[in-house]
Amino acid sequence: MDSSLSKVENVKTKDKHEQILLEPYKYISQTKGQQIHIQLIEAFNFWLKIPDEKQQIVSEVVQMLQNASLIVDDIEDNSKLRQGIPATHSIFGVAKAINAANYVYLLGIEKLFLLEKFEETFRIFTEHSLEVHRGQGMDIYWRDAVICPTEEEYKLMAYRKTGALFGLAVKLMQLFSTNKSDLDNLVKLLGIYFQIRNDYANLCSKEKEANKSYCEDITEGKFSFPLIHAIRSNPDDNQVFFILRQKTTDNDIKKYCLQYLEKVGSFEYTRKVLSELEYKLLQNMEFLGQNPKFIAIIEELSKIYSALEDCYK
Repeated sequence: MDSSLSKVENVKTKDKHEQILLEPYKYISQTKGQQIHIQLIEAFNFWLKIPDEKQQIVSEVVQMLQNASLIVDDIEDNSKLRQGIPATHSIFGVAKAINAANYVYLLGIEKLFLLEKFEETFRIFTEHSLEVHRGQGMDIYWRDAVICPTEEEYKLMAYRKTGALFGLAVKLMQLFSTNKSDLDNLVKLLGIYFQIRNDYANLCSKEKEANKSYCEDITEGKFSFPLIHAIRSNPDDNQVFFILRQKTTDNDIKKYCLQYLEKVGSFEYTRKVLSELEYKLLQNMEFLGQNPKFIAIIEELSKIYSALEDCYK
């Protein structure tokens, strides 16, 4: 065979294999909410002002890690749906989904070479990836061992599981920025805020009520923030604890649980905590200078808990 033709065939084969390997990743990339990390990176770059090509690479690396993590999270949580469509492993199978997630993690590391300063970028990547897994690991442990964490334990988990990915983006960006301001507290608050808001949205989103992902955290037996408050603030009443232990798919039981959470003030408390975190985020932002992009993101995210609607109605 002509050597040039052989090279072309090899490229075609490689491209075809790549397409097969990345099919689960491309599938999950279509889900809603995929732009929030990119928007936050753009907002942070309002302060950090790194070159566009560096920002683009950081965005791609973070997005790759986020989507790969979601594939694995859905397997670990035995989720059937994500954002209204079947979870990745429900379509492609567990083995192919895990392989795709691991492959994309490694592609993310490979992409770090494009940023240069590889020793520093790899250290940052490793530190924050470890934190993500520590946070997810504790979340899984509490669920499977049926142990209700304290609020402080939950917040540490939230920072690790959710905030570490924001921290990864910021630390990578600061390698190429003249702005070396300490953003650790802002990132920590952002991670906790995001996780609590996600927990609230899972129980209160009206969009999910008609589909199988309705109050999915209850079905998974997950100790989310409102549920932790209900259990911890009423230690002599074990209703919520036993509902979580059942991992029920019964919508009537879920609705009863929501009514109970409303009655004991857990949703009100969650809204209060979210409002306090929102205030602290905007306060922390002030020393860096006004940032309309950051403010717009927080305002959009706050809509779900600012409406003050009863979740169970």
